Amino acid sequence: MEVVSFSKGDFFITTDPQKLDRDAVCRFLADTYWARRRPPGVIIRSLENSLCFSLFHREEQIGFGRVVTDYATFAYLCDVYLLEEYRGRGLGKWLIECIVTHPDLARVNWCLLTGDAHSFYEQFGFRRLRKPQHFMEKRSKWPY
Repeated sequence: MEVVSFSKGDFFITTDPQKLDRDAVCRFLADTYWARRRPPGVIIRSLENSLCFSLFHREEQIGFGRVVTDYATFAYLCDVYLLEEYRGRGLGKWLIECIVTHPDLARVNWCLLTGDAHSFYEQFGFRRLRKPQHFMEKRSKWPY
């Protein structure tokens, strides 16, 4: 897939895997309720097999979002993170707007899991499952 980038003042978002700060993403995710037990090796493997959106302030990575997709029918939005000191400035909203409007994802069906940000994602068209009885899951045993 072609690298896509967006800019806004001193901030930019890119899908360029060469720009991705893997150590920063591992630190971000270690601070979350959903990924704190993921070993760095598992995180790195997930980055290598996903479409990653890195949010930078100048040259420092301050945010991140990952999409697992086939680019044709399905996209799973996950591991969205923004450093605490940058929250409340509209940067998280901008990150999600860039992700869901990515040209290679224009016609896919989306899903995500969240424990606490339902109202945030609703502004981008996400909603609770219409038929949760159709949804199934198979969980891996933890830890990896």
